[in-house]
Amino acid sequence: MNRKIIQRPRRLRANPAIRAMVRETELNARDFIYPLFVRHGTGRTAIGSMPGVSQLSVEESVREAETAAKAGVNAVILFGIPKEKDPIGVENFSEDGIVQQAIRAIKKEIPEMVVVTDVCLCEYTDHGHCGILNTGEHFQKSLPDGYVLNDPTLDVLAKVAVSHAQCGADMVAPSGMMDGMVAAIRDGLDGAGYENLPIMSYAVKYASSFYGPFRDAAEGVPKFGDRKSHQMDSANVREALREAALDVEEGADMLMVKPALAYLDVIRVVKDAYPELPMVAYNVSGEYAMIKAAAANGWIDEEKVVIETLTAMKRAGADLIITYHALDAAGWLK
Repeated sequence: MNRKIIQRPRRLRANPAIRAMVRETELNARDFIYPLFVRHGTGRTAIGSMPGVSQLSVEESVREAETAAKAGVNAVILFGIPKEKDPIGVENFSEDGIVQQAIRAIKKEIPEMVVVTDVCLCEYTDHGHCGILNTGEHFQKSLPDGYVLNDPTLDVLAKVAVSHAQCGADMVAPSGMMDGMVAAIRDGLDGAGYENLPIMSYAVKYASSFYGPFRDAAEGVPKFGDRKSHQMDSANVREALREAALDVEEGADMLMVKPALAYLDVIRVVKDAYPELPMVAYNVSGEYAMIKAAAANGWIDEEKVVIETLTAMKRAGADLIITYHALDAAGWLK
């Protein structure tokens, strides 16, 4: 058979060296932000739904951060599990809160590590929601019982962010999806003399079923209802652009889309709209758990699937990826 084929894309896939020359997307350990769950006490407590991930004491969080640094991962994000919970999460902005302790300890031992802190109420409140509820002294007749109140929550978020800054955090990451949260935190930080501290905003956070294992890890399961009054509907894309625009106007330095894998189209849309800002994708706990479970059953090759998954997030437009695979992936990339 004599066919005249001029264009043969396979010429550039002939061997590993040629494929490497024309590869369009590169994945690097510096792209990763490694989540750490910090709790009071000693040692490590394994999280059943997230194999390989543990709740860590302050001492163990330092060791894990050191391991990350040796692997080439330059940033961690801290989530705290408080000693006691209450309606507004007082430990969240306490000088001796668990995240505050971890920030100081990590920055003392590994000053070059970028320490990002999650700023939200859900892990610290006794009801498990991301803000102050419409009850008691805050009750508003126009709103239903238990509704997450927006504006009173902003004052608490600003206090939390300032508290983290005072302990040496390099960046704060508000995740509660409250209207005006970035502006409130910016005002709080600037007023306390931290005008140079950047904000990585969870600008586009969906009310997703992929968060289940995280709620086990952070012990932040809502005691009632859900978070659909503040987190986004998974069917919406235009709304993502509106949320991102508001956060940019309010002073966000980085934008995030969460979750990542089922929302690659959203990452691309937001990145195209705001190419000047670093885009962060959160490779969430459910995505992690699915790969771990399939790999444990021998159904997939974990290493290849993780690298392919993280590469897809970068290809979609992410500059940085928060991922529980960070240490393994960094090792595989060497």
